[in-house]
Formats: sequence, C-alpha cells, structure tokens
Amino acid sequence: MEGVLCYTVIQIYFDDLLKGEYVENRDRIVITGVGLTSPIGDTYADMRRALLEGRGGIQDYEIRYFGKTFAGICNYDPLKYQTRKEVRRGTRAGSIGIYCANEAVVDSGIDWACVDKSRVGVYIGTTEHGNVETENEVYVISQHNYDTGIWTHHHNPRTVANNPAGEITLNMKITGPHYCIGAACAAGNMGLIQGLQMLRLGEVDFALAGGVSESIHTFGIFAAFNNQGALAKGGDPLKACRPLDTARNGIVVSEGGCVYALERLESALARGAKIYGEIAGYGVNSDATDFVLPNPERQAECVRQALTKAGIEASEIDIVNLHATGTHSGDSQECVGLRLVFQDCPQTYFNTTKGFIGHAMGASGALELAGNLPAFEDGFCHACLNLDDLDPECALPNLVMGEPRRLDRVRYLLNNSFGMLGINAVLIVKRYETQYNG
Repeated sequence: MEGVLCYTVIQIYFDDLLKGEYVENRDRIVITGVGLTSPIGDTYADMRRALLEGRGGIQDYEIRYFGKTFAGICNYDPLKYQTRKEVRRGTRAGSIGIYCANEAVVDSGIDWACVDKSRVGVYIGTTEHGNVETENEVYVISQHNYDTGIWTHHHNPRTVANNPAGEITLNMKITGPHYCIGAACAAGNMGLIQGLQMLRLGEVDFALAGGVSESIHTFGIFAAFNNQGALAKGGDPLKACRPLDTARNGIVVSEGGCVYALERLESALARGAKIYGEIAGYGVNSDATDFVLPNPERQAECVRQALTKAGIEASEIDIVNLHATGTHSGDSQECVGLRLVFQDCPQTYFNTTKGFIGHAMGASGALELAGNLPAFEDGFCHACLNLDDLDPECALPNLVMGEPRRLDRVRYLLNNSFGMLGINAVLIVKRYETQYNG
C-alpha cells in the first residue's frame, strides 16, 4: 500500500509538471551567448542583417562524382581558433563547432579563464557524421590501387559519433561531459534541449549547445536526395530553395553551425550577463509511421507538448519558424499540422529561413532559432525568401512574405525541427522577463 501511495504521489507530481503548474519551481535556463557560421554570415548580427535585407546565400557548387548542384557554403575563418595542423587533423564539422563554441563563449562575456571546465557540458546535434571522412579516404586509396596501407590513422577519431563535440572540448580544454545528439534534421533543437536538461539536473553549470553540419562535403547526400527526387535543381542558385512556393522542387544542402551558451538564470544575473532569451518549453516525439514521410498529427502533438511545458496557449506564440525544407510533401504536411494547432491565433506570425541558407541539416534548428531570436530586440519577423507564389496547401494566417513585418509584440518564439525516421523537436524561447508569468 505504501508503494502504491508513493507511486501515486510521484504520478500526480509529474502530471502537474506537464501542465506547467511547477514551472516557477524549476530552474530557469537562459541564453547568454550565440556563436554561428552560416551561408549568409559568420556572426549573429550579420546573419540577422541578411535576413532583414532579403539576401540569400546559396551558390553554385560542384562535388566529386555527383557534379554540379547548389549548396550553402560558410566562409568563417577556421584559423581564428585553430592552427593549420589542428584543422588538417580534425574534421570540418569539428572545426565549425570549435569556431561557433568559442564565439559563443566570447559573446557570453564570461571570464573563461576562471570557469571550472569540469562543470561545462558540450551537447552538439548532428544529422550524420563520418561520411565525409570515409568518402575522402576511399577516394585516396582508389588512386593507389586500393592499398589500405595509406589509409589515415586519424580516421577513427575523425569518424566517431562524438567527434564534433569532442573536438570542441579538446580545443577549449573542457573536462565536463560531451556528446553528440543524432536526431537527423531535428538535431539542432535537440542539442539545446539536452543542454537545458543537464543544467536543470545540476550535472553542469554552463552548457555549450546547438548543432553543426558538414554535409555539403559528402557526395552521397546529394546523390541520395537526387535519387529520392528531393534535391533542388535548375536555374538561379539564389532562387533554388523555395519553401512553400508552388515552384519548389527540393532541398538545397548546406553546411553551418550554431552553438549557444546556456546557463541558469541565477548564474547569468550574478555576473550581469546579457540575456538573449529564456527557454520556456520544448517537445520531442516520434512519428512511428515512415522512414522519410512526415506525420502532421504527430508534429502537431509535438508542438502542443512544447506549449504545455511552457504553460502557455498557442495564441501567445508570436513567431513560428517552420522547418519547411522546400519539398512538396514535407512543406504541405507541416502546414497541415500547424493549422491544427494555430487555427485561431490572429497574433501569431509564420516565417521560414531555409530560402536564405538552404538546409543545414543538424545545424538547421539552432541556426534558424538564431535568425528569429533578435526579434525580441528589434520587433521584426523576417520574411520568407523566394516565396513568390504560395502553394494553397501551405497557406497559413500571417505568413510573412515579401518584406519583414514589424510586430506589436514579440514575447514567444516557436522553432520547428523535424527529421528522417520521424523525429520531431519543437523549442519555445521566451523574451527574458524578471517574473515568470507562464
């Protein structure tokens, strides 16, 4: 009987927690630094400027075996935080992660030399890792009669699943936990969610969390999307990625990364840190229906789960960033799910980011959040790029087309990220306020 009573009390607690009734008693986790590289800028400010000015960053691109295509390419300086030898020994994903993580720490204003590195965690979302390095080594031995004697001894540490996060810890002398979160194209959001959870559990005091992608350096991803009929083709590269448009014809693959400095509110306030926003809620679930085709009902459930954890109604969300990859089924099905949730929300606005930067895979969720986060300060919802003829199946109220829209209020952002094998991750970020009113 005592065991049953204990179980009942615990169940009631978690039921109330899910309803948001314990939100004031939980640790409040805030964003205090942002480091990124994207096809439209290598800083938070530069990326925002490009989004508001309507400047995309997709380029013509050619890769071994596959040939000519389009891609989003980053132009950050890898030698800002690494030596040439370190860049050669490591991976592109690791280098992107190192750049972004260091930039996030600098942006946070924390006295890094005095931080206990054993209390810092690194949580990096990735779509896949190791394909680039394996393809490169196979190509090298193919030029030498497939002699594996010349296969690099760096291959194993380059291709292990924890590589990008591990490279960050080596570079920054972090001795706390590190790992990568494999969650397909939901991985960027998942990196942030993992950082939030570890801070709330008290496992770390400072987290570097987000996502990275080196996907444009593997010909396999282009070939696979092409053979699936899901790769954008033809015409002007700046018009190639057209989410929600009737002329959309597939994904533009991009590289990039975005890492956030996360910490407990009490820590941020104690050191007088600038606070970009507060993570208010999240949702994670699985479709369990198909390898690649989305399930709008499960996506809607994920959004509702995030709203419940944040303790708010759908009508309180000011900006929703769609995952919107530029594929016909993906875009239309996501909009079906969003209409199920936001059918009567006249103050909620919708936008997309991939028209500007393409699909940065494991980095996409984290980068797209960074695109909207400045709205807390400047009040603008950036527009969708290349949305010239809206597909009626993708119609949403207050979809921002053409020019950025200045909003009367920006208090809550909702960021959608969905991936293959039916992984869904939704993140809600709140404008920082001194009192948590739900």
